[in-house]
Amino acid sequence: MSGGQTVAIIVVAMLVVAAVIGISMIGRRRRLQRQFGSEYDRAVEQSDSRKQAEAELTERQRRVRKYNIQPLSPEARRRYLAQWQVIQEQFVDSPQAAVTEAYALVTTVMRERGYPIDDADQIADDLSVEHAGTVSHFRSAQTVTREAAPGSVATEDMRQALIHYRELFAELLGSPDDVAGPRFSGSREAAIAADADGAEAVPEPTGPVATDPDGVPVTAPYREPDGSPRQ
Repeated sequence: MSGGQTVAIIVVAMLVVAAVIGISMIGRRRRLQRQFGSEYDRAVEQSDSRKQAEAELTERQRRVRKYNIQPLSPEARRRYLAQWQVIQEQFVDSPQAAVTEAYALVTTVMRERGYPIDDADQIADDLSVEHAGTVSHFRSAQTVTREAAPGSVATEDMRQALIHYRELFAELLGSPDDVAGPRFSGSREAAIAADADGAEAVPEPTGPVATDPDGVPVTAPYREPDGSPRQ
């Protein structure tokens, strides 16, 4: 075999190896995109390169595979669902506390299912492996929860955060219809609204908790002392 033939064979072999590597990378990329969805795009945006982002997502998969993720027992599901109902109804009178407790409940369910929750920044990354469709809800709600501590977040933002937590909570619970379907109601103390000057408005009459189309309780509208709606 001549030297030229040897060089040609080596070149062909290198091209074949490169093609195989390229096909493998494309296949992995498509699998990651299918599994992570918008989380894949987020990882790419936050990384220096697509290759780095894909390596980070692959590492998440490896890490989560080592966890002993287990479904909840029927008893645990009923217990956590009851706690969620209390939190959701609590939103009327104390939205900040309700959002904080919703975060605590979600992470408690995660821990019971087998997820580590010691690193707050890693929680969402771990969730993205099996819950890519709802992890963006969790990230948004987590941001509101962190900002709500000083009391600087609007009530509507906290309401949205509670809805976001509910999306993930339903998936973790394993019984989404039990969480998203019913419209929870019950007696409560009337919510007291404050006007722009800090004066208290007349409380709404005690009665069923009003809920929005998403099933989340809403606070009572402001009213004038004569009971008419404030313009």
